[in-house]
Formats: sequence, C-alpha cells, structure tokens
Amino acid sequence: MDLATLATVLQSALSTNPDERKAGEERLNEYQHVEGHLVGLLQIVVAANVDLSIRQVASIYLKNVSARDWMPREPGDRPKISEGDKSTVRENLLEAIIQAPPIIRVQLGECLKTVIHADYPEHWPGLLPAIDGNLKAQDQQRIFGALHALRILTRKYEFKDEEERMPVYLIINTTFPVLLEILKYLLLLPNPAIEISDLIKLILKIFWSSAYLEVPKLLHDAPTFTAWMACFHNLLERPVPTVGQPTDPELRKAWGWWKVKKWTLHILNRLYNRFGDPKMSKPENKAFAQMFQKQFSGKFLELYMSLLSVVREDGYLPDRVINLALQYLNTSVSKSVTYQLLKPRLDVVLFEIIFPLMCFNDTDDRLWREDPHEYVRKGYDIIEDMYSPRTAAINFISELVRKRGKENLHNFLTFIVAVFRRYDEAPVDQKPYKQKDGALLAVGALSDKLKQTEPYKSQLEHMLVQHVYPEFSSHVGHLRAKAAWVAGQYADITFTDQRNFTSALHRVVSALTDPELPVRVDSVVALRAFVEACKDLSEIRPILPQLLDEFFKLMNEVENEDLVFTLETIVDKFGEEMAPYALGLCQNLAAAFWKCLQSSETDEDDDDSGALAAVGCLRAIGTILESVSRLPNLFPQMEPTLLPIMQRMLTTDGQ
Repeated sequence: MDLATLATVLQSALSTNPDERKAGEERLNEYQHVEGHLVGLLQIVVAANVDLSIRQVASIYLKNVSARDWMPREPGDRPKISEGDKSTVRENLLEAIIQAPPIIRVQLGECLKTVIHADYPEHWPGLLPAIDGNLKAQDQQRIFGALHALRILTRKYEFKDEEERMPVYLIINTTFPVLLEILKYLLLLPNPAIEISDLIKLILKIFWSSAYLEVPKLLHDAPTFTAWMACFHNLLERPVPTVGQPTDPELRKAWGWWKVKKWTLHILNRLYNRFGDPKMSKPENKAFAQMFQKQFSGKFLELYMSLLSVVREDGYLPDRVINLALQYLNTSVSKSVTYQLLKPRLDVVLFEIIFPLMCFNDTDDRLWREDPHEYVRKGYDIIEDMYSPRTAAINFISELVRKRGKENLHNFLTFIVAVFRRYDEAPVDQKPYKQKDGALLAVGALSDKLKQTEPYKSQLEHMLVQHVYPEFSSHVGHLRAKAAWVAGQYADITFTDQRNFTSALHRVVSALTDPELPVRVDSVVALRAFVEACKDLSEIRPILPQLLDEFFKLMNEVENEDLVFTLETIVDKFGEEMAPYALGLCQNLAAAFWKCLQSSETDEDDDDSGALAAVGCLRAIGTILESVSRLPNLFPQMEPTLLPIMQRMLTTDGQ
C-alpha cells in the first residue's frame, strides 16, 4: 500500500460514518503484517504535509501493532513483523520522536518503550544517535529525544540485581560524562525557559534509575562524583522561578521546576539513606560512604534546612517536597555526623516546622466541610502518606524519640503539655483548636514509646481523662475524631480505674452515630482496639446488635478496609456467639463486596481503595464462616448469597 493510499485509509478510520470507519479499520488490520506497512505508518507520522489528525491515528496504530506483535508471543511462533521493518523503525524512531509534535510524541514514546524492552541491549547504539560530544549546538528537542530513550533504558534495569545490571553499566560509562556536561551547560543558562526543566528532570531521572540499587563504579571516582554533587547543590540552592508558576494548586505542584526540586531531593535522600553510612555499607562501598558522609551530608543538610525555612515563613512548598526534605532530616537523626549539626536547631525544627505540620490546617478544614468522603479516603490511604508532610513530621518525631529519646522526649512533651494548658485556660472563642488537634496527634503517634517509658507510662490514664476523653463532646468535629483515634491508641493500657476504660468504650460507641462522617469512621477503627483490649465481653455483648447495625450503615457510605478489620475482630472475639448474626453479616458483606467491586472496576483514578475493601469483605466472610464452622446447619442459608461471589471470582471473569 503506497503512502497516499495509506493516508486515505487512515482518514477513513477517523470517519464519523460507521460504515466508512469500519471499512478503514478492516483495511488497516488486513495490511498490518504486510512488509513495509509498519514503515509506512512511521513515514505518515513524520510527514509534515499530512493532516495532524491522520498523523496521530497513524502513531496510535504504530504503537498498537508494535506492542502486540514486535516479538512473537510464544517461543517458536513465526514473527509477524519482518526484520527489515524492525530495522528501519529502530533506525528512525528516535528521530521521529525528536521531530514529532507533543500530541504524537506520547504515542511514539510508548512505541520506543516496546522496542527497547524487546531488543535491548543488542540494538541500543542505534537507538541513541543523538548522544555524542557536541550537544551544546543541538536543539532542545533532539536532546530531549535522546534523554527520553536513555531514561527508558536505565529504568528497565532499575530493579535488576548486580549481574543483570551489567548492560546498564555500559550505558552509564558511555553517557554519564556527556550527561554531566549537558547538566552543567543547562545550569548556566540565564533565565531558563520551562522547557529546560524538562531536560534537567530527565537527566535526574536517568541518574536515579542508574544509582537506585547500586552506585555505579564511575561515580566512585571522587572528582566525577563531586562534579555531580555540585550540580545537585546548585539545583537545591537556587530558588524556584516565580514567573510562570501556575496559581491552580494542582498545576503548581506539578510545575516543571518543582519537579526538578523533587527529583533532586529523591536522589540525595536515596544516596544518604542507602549508601551514606560506612557502618552499613558493603566493603567495596565503604570509601564511597565515607566520602559522602564527610564531604556532602552536612552541606546538603544545610540546604534542606534552608528549604524548610519556607514552612516557618508560611511560604509555598509542594507537599511532596516537604515530605522528602523531612525524610532527609529523619535519616540525619541516626547518623552522628548530621545529628550533631541538627542538634542545636532541634527546637526550631520541632516547634516551628514539625509541630505546625502536625496541626489541623485550613486545607484540612476545607476538605472536611466540602468533601468528607475524600477527607476519610486521604486519611487512610497509604499512598497519600508518601506525599503527606504530616506523615513525614510524625515519622521524624517518632524516629527522634526512638533514637535520641533521652535528649528530646521530655523537651517535646513539655511543649505538648503547654499546648494542652493554653487550650484549657483559653475562653471558648479563643481556644487553639487546631493546635490541640496537633498535640493529640503527637500523643497518639508516640503511644508505643509512652506506654513503655516512665514516668509517662504511669501518667497516661490521667492524661486521657484530663485531655482526650473530654473532646468526645467538643463542638469541633475534628477534635471529636482525634479523641476517638487517640483513645484507640491507648485502649490496651492497664487502667487503675476500670470505669475509665468503660467510659471511653461507651464514648467511642456513641461516636458511631456522630453527625460527621470522619468522626464515625475514626470511631469504628478505634473500636477495634477496645474490642481487642476488652477482658469482659459483657460490656460489649448487650450493644452488639447496635454495633453491627452502625457498622453496616457506615459500610454503605465509605469503602474502607480498616472498617472491615474491626468487624473481623468482633467476629473473632465472639466466635460462635455470632451465629444469630452470621447470615445477616454475610448478606451485608456480600452486598458491600459487589458495591466495592463495581467501584474498583469503574474507577478512573487508579485508586485501589474499592478493590482493597472488596478483599476485606471476602476475608471477613471467611472469618464468619470459620467462627460458625461447628454449626453446619447455618451453611445452606448462606449458599445463595455466597455462591454468586465464588462463581464470579473463581472463573475467567474474576481473574
């Protein structure tokens, strides 16, 4: 099929007329494995005189055919794409990416990924024609295309073991000297455009993948490594341009120059955490670790502290940047070199950076009011924790009291007690509600340490009665939620007055009917700890029907795996006593399962909460069946409810 005919067929595949479109698609499918067809698609893609919509559909077909048929699906199968076509595509694909407009470049990038993953390392030199020693004179698109290919190559070997990574070391030895020169050149550009941030980001990603599991031997050379660190120092130190920053919060955090800052932090965190401690290093890496620790760890700590000072000044930093910066401080706590530098500034770090991040803030308040379901989802999503400044702040204070508790625990708790005191003494209209929330979060986060450490251990019951339980009746919703959570963290302590345990249990149960959704969810999760700690089930037995009723009301509102954990604990604790409720529980859990499954299948946000909750429902059903396993007369009643689930999940559909 000549190019003119191919362009016409591609245009018909775009037709709004169903018959024309079907005829075009059938013609393309008929020719998809004919020699020269794949090359023809690539020629259409790069033809500037062809309509952009036709070029775009050609790029999509090129991507799809390559992904499906570049390599035989089974050993021994006859190749569907000729070696001649493959060779031509390999030789010209990178150049096509360089010349293509962005809307087409995405499809060609996916095609390049297929080719590289299938053919590397045999054909890699042909895939990187733009990497040579004269990059300063080349245009940005050409550099971008070469870096894009190099990123795909290095990422392929990111998680490989030492033996499997041997091919990537060839790439590193060949390209890293050039990459360093490119990076140094880009950093010298005055007032760089936003497109420059994309180039720098690609170089950073290449470095990240290349040094993720092992520092390449090339970087053990002190002058070479020092030159790279000087570039990273520059990237951390230089302020992010204010001109051009989006005002929309979602666009702003994804802006190119903030991405550069994020990837620089990623790299330095990884180097220090994995390779920067001589005591934890392999013998062959000890010299490198000593070099990093002595020459660079302290300098970068200074830059991290400078970056975090923006938090004290109420300036803007993306959440992920704050999170990564605190991770470096977290690592610094356990290393004597950096801890000695950090120690004189700990009051500033703890009370002007860490504690404010732990407090309920305006963003939390807005989300609580406008979208309580999203507030709950974010609060229980482990993926969100990777980006959360609050989680990073909690991790820092937890690490500090674990590794350096004798020097810091008393000081921090004295501050928290002062927050409690100011709250108690202030008039209702002037109480620092958000700071009280942060103080409660701190106390809950340190529960494991406080439950083991005197004199705090013996004061916990008084603290709960004095500062936590009263907040169950607060008019402020987020304090009621935090009170439930903290109460759950300490449900297993030894109470000198059992009435305090009972009182807290009843408050948690009452909170299951709170008008605010986040309070109800936190209360159900806290209930699990009380059920586990309860020595006398007679305190729960009379209210068991009420608990189950409220539980399933909440299950109908939110998909949350932690809710199912509480139900499992109740079923496990009461065993055969659950028999009267077994059928109803299974029916409710089955209904919740189908709802969660449907949610996970229709969710376009790649959010796994529905799937996780569905798995939790199945696990809870299993726990119920196990608890009544000696009562086989119940099983026939459950079969109509459970058989459809088994039919779905144990057949091809369920896979």
